[in-house]
Amino acid sequence: MLKDAQGLEVTTDSKETIAAIDRFIGQALSYGKDAEAVIVQGIAADPTCALIHAYAAAHYLSQENATAWKQGMPHLLTAQQYLPKVTKRERLYIQGITAWAMGAIDQAIALHESLAQEFPRDLISIQQGQYHYFYLGDKERLLKIAQKVLPANRDNHYLHGMVAFGLEQCHRLMEAETMARMATSINRHDPWAHHAIAHVMETQGRIDEGIAWMESHADTWENSNSMLYTHNWWHVALYYLEQGDEETVLNLYDTHIWGRAQKESSKDQVGAIALLLRLELRGVDVGERWQELSAYLFPRLHEHALPFQDLHYVYALAKARRTEWLAQMQLSMHKYAASVNAYLNQNWNQVAIPAAKGMIAHAQGDWLTAIAQLKPVLPLLHKIGGSHAQRVLFEQVYRDALLRSEKQSRVRCKIA
Repeated sequence: MLKDAQGLEVTTDSKETIAAIDRFIGQALSYGKDAEAVIVQGIAADPTCALIHAYAAAHYLSQENATAWKQGMPHLLTAQQYLPKVTKRERLYIQGITAWAMGAIDQAIALHESLAQEFPRDLISIQQGQYHYFYLGDKERLLKIAQKVLPANRDNHYLHGMVAFGLEQCHRLMEAETMARMATSINRHDPWAHHAIAHVMETQGRIDEGIAWMESHADTWENSNSMLYTHNWWHVALYYLEQGDEETVLNLYDTHIWGRAQKESSKDQVGAIALLLRLELRGVDVGERWQELSAYLFPRLHEHALPFQDLHYVYALAKARRTEWLAQMQLSMHKYAASVNAYLNQNWNQVAIPAAKGMIAHAQGDWLTAIAQLKPVLPLLHKIGGSHAQRVLFEQVYRDALLRSEKQSRVRCKIA
């Protein structure tokens, strides 16, 4: 039995696998682009190491799509085979990833909380706990799980970035910026800390400063995976959009956002959809970009990994006039909602499905239906995940529908 760089025991005798685990931890915490390659190397060195198989499963599950889920399952099954032989920490972690795969997010969270309590140096587990809280809209516990382990990780800039994001989500903006700047002072190559400051400056309306901050660190994002690379540039695009520089925003979409996206990646698709929608709300003609993007959405029709993502997909399908795909997806959403546990069922039926109807109505120019469907769910949207910066989009769509409906009514009055 050997120890990883966090000082935690791993059930393996392979130094090569330990080295791969250490590299994977760095890749995961930095949102690096080589995580999968590192896992493959570690498994080749010791195919019986349960923990690295669990890391592989978590890596694929985090991509939130059906193809990746299928890739992750064999690794999870392999990890489970070795449960009787592993340490308590490894067992808790494997059980947490198993609960995640089965959709038992409450159980997964409880296991990550237990790991935080007993093994506070296990930052991969903390990161995944935050991930679940983020998509449940539980910003307070997203912050607390990272703060809980801060005393044991004072030297770790990645944790500072994780705490910073939690502070920002809880509107503790000055503290968030201080913590994120501390992270980048330790290591300039910390894209999650850059991201936390992007949120802070955007919320405070520090547009020019935000552009300068993000663009001065953009060279470090070349080592990031496509999700965070495109997402950090997405935040840059929002700053330029706020300045009214739509030409630059379109250029960023074509070069750094959709242009550098993994086209089959659900997270990259969502970011691109959200930016196109924001442009159109500003009256910008986005050309054939809806049609080009929507061509990659067929695998999403029956996936339903996250309701937050589905709201983007249905809008894009409606804008691209892919009516058959859209009808399939709407029906599939209803069927999926009926199949999940009570908590998720409530989120789908009371929030996601009405919101989807409202988004589709807006895309189709049915302003009154958009208003009727979106108004009741706006206060509940935190339940389906996304950050403040992401969820504000749905409020913008609602306000746009209100303005267009009022304008339509005035026109009708004049005609009458």
